[in-house]
Amino acid sequence: MADPADRAAADETAVAEQDRIRVIVVDDHTVMRAGVVALLADEPTVAIVGEAGNGREAVELVEALAPDLALIDLRMPVLDGVAATAEIVAGKAPTRVLILTTYDTDVEIERAVEAGAIGYLLKDTTREQLVDAIGAAARGETVLAPKVAERLVARMRRPAPVSLTSRELDVLNAVADGLSNADIGKRLVIGEATVKTHLLRVFAKLDVSDRTHAVVVALERGLLVRPDRDQRR
Repeated sequence: MADPADRAAADETAVAEQDRIRVIVVDDHTVMRAGVVALLADEPTVAIVGEAGNGREAVELVEALAPDLALIDLRMPVLDGVAATAEIVAGKAPTRVLILTTYDTDVEIERAVEAGAIGYLLKDTTREQLVDAIGAAARGETVLAPKVAERLVARMRRPAPVSLTSRELDVLNAVADGLSNADIGKRLVIGEATVKTHLLRVFAKLDVSDRTHAVVVALERGLLVRPDRDQRR
C-alpha cells in the first residue's frame, strides 16, 4: 500500500502541474528555440508543452494542445509570426500570443498588436523579465518591452499626418510670398472669398490661427518647400 505521505506529495505535485502556465515556443532558429526552452525549464510556474519551427506548425500545435500561451518569433518561413498570431487569436483555443523577437520597428510592432498579440518582448529580455511577462500575459495583461513601450508612446505623441491639396499649397506659397488675399486671388485667378476658404481649411489642418504660423508649421512639417531666395539672386 502506498505511503500516505507519498500520495499527498503526488497529489500536491499534480495540483502544482495543473496550475502551471502551459506554453509553446515558436522560433525557426533551433538554437534560439532550445535556449528559450532551457531558460524556462526549471521555472515552477511554467510548463513547456510543445515547440514549433514556423507559424503553420504553431497554429497546428495550438489547435492540438490548446496551451495557455504561445511564445512566438516574428520572421519565420511558411507562415510568419504576425499571420500565425492572427490565426491563433481567431481560433477556438483560448491561447494568448506573446511575441519574442529581435525586431523593434514601428511597423513590426503595429502589425503584431493589430494581429492580436497580447505582448511584445525583445530577445534581450532577462529570464526574470520573461517569466514575469509570461505570467502577466497568461492573466490577460498587456506586456511590452520598455523599448517597445517607448516607441509606441513616441509614435502616439507625434502630430497626426497632414496633407494639403495642391490648391491649398498654392495659396500658402502665395502667403509666404507676402501677398494679400486679393493679390493671391489675382495670381491664382480665384475669388478672394475662395482664398479665405482655402486658408481656413489650412488653418484647421495645421491647428493654427494665423497666416504666419501656418507657413511656419507647414515648413517645419515639410509640407511646404521654399526655394532659397538668396541663391536665386
